[in-house]
Amino acid sequence: MLKNIDPLLSPRLLEALRAMGHGDDICLVNANFPAEALATGRPLIRLDGLSMNQVANAIFSVLPLDSFVDQPLLRMEVVGQPQEMAPVQQEVLALARQHNTPDLQMGSLERFAFYEAARKAFVVVATGDRRPYGCFLVKKGVIFG
Repeated sequence: MLKNIDPLLSPRLLEALRAMGHGDDICLVNANFPAEALATGRPLIRLDGLSMNQVANAIFSVLPLDSFVDQPLLRMEVVGQPQEMAPVQQEVLALARQHNTPDLQMGSLERFAFYEAARKAFVVVATGDRRPYGCFLVKKGVIFG
């Protein structure tokens, strides 16, 4: 056990977060996402018993978001309604704002563009959340000395 570290951050997940460099992406996905197929050649960390909110909150507690890009947090667009934000997306944005900056904006990618971007992520973290459109790309930032 470690002090001041969310216990949901498994040793493997902590290792991946620490190994990521500035500008690397972590892909957070729900239970419906084809994580096994798209994480080929990339680390896949399964947290099947946890919700997206639990996992996102734990990750945002230690991961700085990239301040050099306009949208370090991207969501998968709702098919046919790209402007709509699903409840899980609104919740993750609120958590990201809580841990980072209150004016943080979330960008979006069309479903198949999201899949392509996910293939390039440093690590894929699959949650047990069953809610649709609970899929995100988070770009790691830096901690200034």
